[in-house]
Amino acid sequence: MIKLILTDMDGTLLDDAGNLPAGFDAMVAELQRRGVLFGAASGRQYEALITSFPKYKDEFLFVSENGTNVVYRGEHIYTCPMDRAAAQRMFGEIYAADPGIFCVCSTTEGAYVLRDQFHGANAAELDKYYTHASAVDRIEDVTADCLKVAFFDATGHSADRILPLTKAYQEPYQVVLSSDYWLDIMDKHINKGVAVRAMEERFGFTPDEVAVFGDYLNDLQMMSAATYSFAMANAHPDIKAAARYETASNEDAGVLKGIQRLIDAGLC
Repeated sequence: MIKLILTDMDGTLLDDAGNLPAGFDAMVAELQRRGVLFGAASGRQYEALITSFPKYKDEFLFVSENGTNVVYRGEHIYTCPMDRAAAQRMFGEIYAADPGIFCVCSTTEGAYVLRDQFHGANAAELDKYYTHASAVDRIEDVTADCLKVAFFDATGHSADRILPLTKAYQEPYQVVLSSDYWLDIMDKHINKGVAVRAMEERFGFTPDEVAVFGDYLNDLQMMSAATYSFAMANAHPDIKAAARYETASNEDAGVLKGIQRLIDAGLC
């Protein structure tokens, strides 16, 4: 029987306007009645995630920052920071190479951006994913532990514009495209899949007791961490190839439909 369900947010649980699907609260109530723990596994900051689920912040499991920070009932139960000096060096090098790329240093104390980039479309995009953020004049002034560095291309060509600039980091670090707009760099040994396996161990679940939903490349390793792995109809081809099942798109409440399939099959 499934005991844990984790879903990505953007392009997966949320529709393209950023809304939860109709019937979400009813499904959560049904899962709680069945003793199933529900959670979000996202590239978003923890503080940003709970703004989507204010009444569930003490009930859901939050796998945030692509697995680098996991919070349950207000407690940070798993973190995987990267070397702060290295993170700041990457931040500075990519900013210097292309000042049009919006750079974010996400830490255990919140996200930090450069003051001269904190405006317009950058500020609006930041508010979606990093609601707890501050602007600084120099990224070297940040002293908190760094969870990841993230880079945003407003034109939606992160694979062509940002990825080539990270070539030197791809071996020693985890470099992942989170969407057409975002690229994240983290510690080499962390991703959503690693975090899911850590949660399985912490809660005593097996992969056969876990279901996951995702759509983009930062969900790739998560697909192999659970027996019941679902790709959205709108998912990247690599996610569809890695997942065991496919469900409807994020615009068609695919996560809820996938969960209902599991319930109908007697697995929840």
